This record gives sequence, structure tokens and C-alpha cells, in this order.
Amino acid sequence: MRLSLSEISTVGASFEEDVAAYAAAGFDGIGIWEFKLAEDDLENLALLHEAGLAVANCVPTVPSVLPLRLPGMEGPSDLRERVDTLCASMRRLAAYGPESVLVITGPVGDLDEASAHRTVLEGLREIAAAAGKAGVRLGLEPIHPSQRDTVSFVNSIADAVALLDEADLDDVGIMADTYNLWEEAPGALAAVSPRVTGLHVADLPAGPNRTDRVLPGEGGSRSAELVAALAAAGWNGFLDVEIFSTPELFWALPLDEAARRAHAAAASLVD
Repeated sequence: MRLSLSEISTVGASFEEDVAAYAAAGFDGIGIWEFKLAEDDLENLALLHEAGLAVANCVPTVPSVLPLRLPGMEGPSDLRERVDTLCASMRRLAAYGPESVLVITGPVGDLDEASAHRTVLEGLREIAAAAGKAGVRLGLEPIHPSQRDTVSFVNSIADAVALLDEADLDDVGIMADTYNLWEEAPGALAAVSPRVTGLHVADLPAGPNRTDRVLPGEGGSRSAELVAALAAAGWNGFLDVEIFSTPELFWALPLDEAARRAHAAAASLVD
């Protein structure tokens, strides 16, 4: 597996700064968050080429069909605007040649369960069509059950498979994340390995009342177990470290140090 770092891990740095630091730390790739991209895609691509970085998994500016309930990440409330923006992101991000582009459902929110479900099915079909036309692989990401009311009502591998089957979207895969799949058996992930479009890695932190994520290996052995299960099943994509943190914890680190620590943690998973 090749190693990459998702840009939310160094949330305060610019795209240009991320590219330089990730390359210096030894990463093979970068997980792009679209909100960090400068307007000039040709210039962005030139930076990547010069640094020798490939693109792992991309997170669109509006990542979910339904509005998120996370401060600063809610996005537009209009559902038509959200789907149109996601489709536009598929077209833009295709130029970067990513391993995959992810999408999440969003929470039910103010809708009833049936309406939310129907809205997501319809939205996913449109987004998948745009991704297919653009030539990018789309992955639906299951989210940790603790974030069902804020991020997504798809909270397991089985949930994701069932929703995609209902939508008749055989060409859409599953974006895996070791933090989000912390309670899943490694065998369950290995069983869907041909459908895994990408892999985010982070650990669940030890201790109560924590909502951040920590580097692989700092929270236990589950990330290593999930990665090993995928590798044994023949999966060989990017291992993309993705750390959501706080201004007092990982996000407080200097950029170069954060990148070095993330690379060491990722390398330990594949050694």
C-alpha cells in the first residue's frame, strides 16, 4: 500500500503548504479536501507534479447529500444546490486523477426517515452518474454510529451495501475508514474488499468524552487489524491518514511535525 495524508489532518495549512510538507515527510500521495484548493487547477496540478505526489481520496466541498450538523460544515440548506455542487465537484476533481471521491449521506435532520432515505437515493444516483461521466470512482463512506445524528445515517458496511444495492449503483463502492469502522469485524471489511474505493486510517482515542481522532496505533490495534485484513484480501490502494482533531491536540502541531508523525504511524501499519 502507498501512504498518503488527508488534508483535514493539517487543517490550518494551505494546499501549497500541505503539498510541500507531505512530500518532505515521505508520503506518496495526498488526500485532497476541495475547500483547500486554489482556484487555478493547473497551478495546483503543477505543484503536485513537482512534488511527486499522487492523489488518494478527495473530499468535495459539500461532501453530503443532506446537510451536516457540524459547526462550520453545514453547507447550503437547499438540497438541489447540494446535489448540483457535488456533481460539479466530480467534474473538477476528475482532473486530479484521484483514487476515489467520497460522498456521505448526511443525517436525517428535520426530514422524516422515509423522506431522507428517498432524497439520498435520488441524489446518489445523480452524483454517481456525474462521477461516471467524469471518470472518477465514487465511494459511499459509512460513518461511526456516534455521529448518526450529525453526519450520516449509514453507519456500517452492511448499511452502505444495502443502500447502494437499493439504488442499483453497482459501480459505486465503499470508502472505508478505520475510525468509522472501529466496531466492525476485520473479516467484514475484507469481504467487501473489491468494492473498497479508498481507506482512511485513524484511531478512536482512549478516554471518555473525546470526539477527536488519533494516529493509528495510539488508540489500540483495530486500525492495524482492519488494514491487515484488507491487505490479506488483496486490496492495494492508498492508506490515507485522516485526523480530525482540536486546536489543542494534533491540530496544534507544526505542519512539518504533524506530517512526519503521521507518516511514521502509517508506515508502521504496513511494515
